[in-house]
Amino acid sequence: MAVERESMEFDVVIVGAGPAGLSAACRIMQLAQEKEQEITVCVVEKGSEVGAHTLSGAVLEPRAMDELFPTWKDMGAPLNTAVKQDRFFFYLSQKSAIKLPNFFIPKPTHNDGNYIVSMGNVCRWMAEQAEGLGVEVYPGFAAAEVLYHEDGRVKGIATGDMGVSASGEHKDSYMPGMELHAKYTLFAEGCRGHLGKQLINHFSLDAGKDPQHYGIGIKEVWEIAPEKHEEGLVIHGLGWPLSESNTGGGAFMYHAENNQVYLGLIADLNYSNPHMSPFEEFQRWKHHAQTQPYLEGATRLVYGARAITKGGFNSLPKMHFPGGLLIGCDAGTLNSVKIKGNHTAMKSGMLAAEAVVEALGLGEAAPADLASYADKVEASWMHEELYTTRNFSGFMHKFGILIGSAMVWLDQNIFGGKLPFTLNDDKPDYAAMKPAAECKKIDYPKPDNKISFDKLSSVFLSNTNHEEDQPCHLTLIDPDVPLGKNLPMYDEPAQRYCPAGVYEIVEDPEGKRFQINAQNCVHCKTCDIKDPSQNIVWVTPEGFGGPNYPNM
Repeated sequence: MAVERESMEFDVVIVGAGPAGLSAACRIMQLAQEKEQEITVCVVEKGSEVGAHTLSGAVLEPRAMDELFPTWKDMGAPLNTAVKQDRFFFYLSQKSAIKLPNFFIPKPTHNDGNYIVSMGNVCRWMAEQAEGLGVEVYPGFAAAEVLYHEDGRVKGIATGDMGVSASGEHKDSYMPGMELHAKYTLFAEGCRGHLGKQLINHFSLDAGKDPQHYGIGIKEVWEIAPEKHEEGLVIHGLGWPLSESNTGGGAFMYHAENNQVYLGLIADLNYSNPHMSPFEEFQRWKHHAQTQPYLEGATRLVYGARAITKGGFNSLPKMHFPGGLLIGCDAGTLNSVKIKGNHTAMKSGMLAAEAVVEALGLGEAAPADLASYADKVEASWMHEELYTTRNFSGFMHKFGILIGSAMVWLDQNIFGGKLPFTLNDDKPDYAAMKPAAECKKIDYPKPDNKISFDKLSSVFLSNTNHEEDQPCHLTLIDPDVPLGKNLPMYDEPAQRYCPAGVYEIVEDPEGKRFQINAQNCVHCKTCDIKDPSQNIVWVTPEGFGGPNYPNM
């Protein structure tokens, strides 16, 4: 029997309280005040609080923040650590590295004028500003379903039911989800948003585009000795250990405030060797001679992981459709050369706000499809940034790290991103994986529990928690694929690409079985992206579930 759901009406519903969604919410209300329009805005966030699911490096370019809140310094925005120095290394082996002169670094990668931040804390601050402007922000409510009008327009979203058991029965705590209806719904779920993915397929928004490309970012926060801490120092590096498996990506260490460093590794998800484990590669990198000295005697505070949308301009889908918009990393607005997406995500939300407010001002004549958003994007500095860096993925994926990096330098430093051609990369990341028999097996060292650690002790530091008696949110299209296809062909790579130990091949007296430890899931979405059979579909669990990052 269908359960009747209550509904609420808003002018605008925004899915996701990240930098894109909150920028859109704030800008809508700023414009409404300027134009003396009455506009109701609701933001739903699946995390237990705003910032709980936000993970980013992050070095923030303040350009969008300057536009959104010109007096952000006086307002107390948590942009406290200005970048003072850039260092860029090419790691040759575990013991050696070359420090690259600034001349050899692509111009957009330089960080003059930028800030080392916790984007979780920035989003918490932005949510306070949004609420002060009159936005209703609801954390702990997971948008589980897109709702449509009979004519095909997006009507809004439904939040997930609470209190459903693993077997699908209604528990004593059962509460049906709520329908949130809006004239326009903005989807700002971040990378590989599960509703955004559905909308891209439903409206064929990626027609004529390159497939989207991704990375997996793994990050830790450490507190290090004051004498080793250099507040404002930004370190990036390429090469070892990822180079040993011909995997693209790189590592970072940012010296933030309070003797903390943010360090991490990004592995491109178009890697080919199914034996490669991004988590283990990160643990190896921490033992590099340029990294380990900072961490000796230090304390690891937080761990987390999140996929990154990095295909750039060539993979950017159409961002408008009847009844709504895709913004931020739900669409893929990250600038891969800069290794930054927060400022462009914010700008995409601000441009969305302009299109929405203009349309709402037309009353009954408001268009269903906000095609004006595309015009605003094309006229913006965000579009220029993404267009001039459009060849990054093509160069790196087609030519590898050495030649690819040289081509990126030439493109950015000599031609300013205006080479008279566009390199396309039409192979999806999951299709790049080779059979295990064709690839070198990797024997990873055991963690020393001082610098390097295992997955389970790491997940503990993400404060991840899910209600255990609920339907598994990591769904299999065909439950026979993991053992019947992925194990014999690819040695079931889910055991390794998942940075949280969710997937295991377990041997029982009856034989092998594929075990899903869904309660460990940090919502990184890597499985949904990289499974070579495209058999795993990530759907949203109950609200409040997932990681609870304090300052990622």
